[in-house]
Amino acid sequence: MAITITDEPMCTPEPTTRPYTAVILKDGPNRHANGADDVIEAHRRSIRQLRADGLLSIVCAVDDDTEVTGIGIFDLDAKRTRDLMDVDPGVRVGIFDYEVHPVLGYPGDTLPS
Repeated sequence: MAITITDEPMCTPEPTTRPYTAVILKDGPNRHANGADDVIEAHRRSIRQLRADGLLSIVCAVDDDTEVTGIGIFDLDAKRTRDLMDVDPGVRVGIFDYEVHPVLGYPGDTLPS
């Protein structure tokens, strides 16, 4: 059975969407400072813990030559997400900087295996 897609649903949020918060992680001013590699490993441990706690639903490392290093989708509001990002080891010492964007998503969406 083919599904017909129309423009109408794109004009208003669908009732099945819910709010999440997207984080765009970027290189900070101290990205190449002495000792950055150890701090980046602490950042990775922090990210793994957020995933294990169910707070960070999707994590993608960005693999290009831009200042963007990662994208994450948090199952939290923007304020709580900022609170967590502000205590991230890499953010605290300026290895990373970040942007927070409230987004709407479809619960249950996953990345393909």
